[in-house]
Amino acid sequence: MKKCAILMGSENDWPVVKKCADTLKALEVPVEAHVYSAHRTPDLVKAFVSSAEDNGFGVIVAAAGKAAHLAGAVAAQTTLPVIGLPITATQLDGLDALLSTVQMPAGIPVATVAIGGAENAGLLAAQILAVGDEALAGRVKAQRQAMRDAAAKKDEEFQKTL
Repeated sequence: MKKCAILMGSENDWPVVKKCADTLKALEVPVEAHVYSAHRTPDLVKAFVSSAEDNGFGVIVAAAGKAAHLAGAVAAQTTLPVIGLPITATQLDGLDALLSTVQMPAGIPVATVAIGGAENAGLLAAQILAVGDEALAGRVKAQRQAMRDAAAKKDEEFQKTL
């Protein structure tokens, strides 16, 4: 099974990013996480990303705040799918991170989730990996069905209050 790499621009991002890792682990996707900054440690980013495919990774989640450039820096170094996860880190409430993550030039795509959307980043990464993994696809479908069942149960309980 292919692994998912999670790269964070700062260890301060972990409280949000942990939801991505937890989502992947719940779906039995192997995860590896690192603190690599596009600006402070560009050599580490390049070394990790340039060998990611050879090291068994199938998708990379890149999380960063402020004028986040990590997802773009990662995407420029690989043809693996890259998911940008903007993080709230300034008085702009993550809008700066969102715009710098989503506004990529033609030819270097970054799939981008909502500001702080770590769970969706994990789910999207799992769905990407599931394209070539029937067992993982089954777990993703079962998780989605469990979500539907829980929502239907909540509505059933709500209807009793009317």
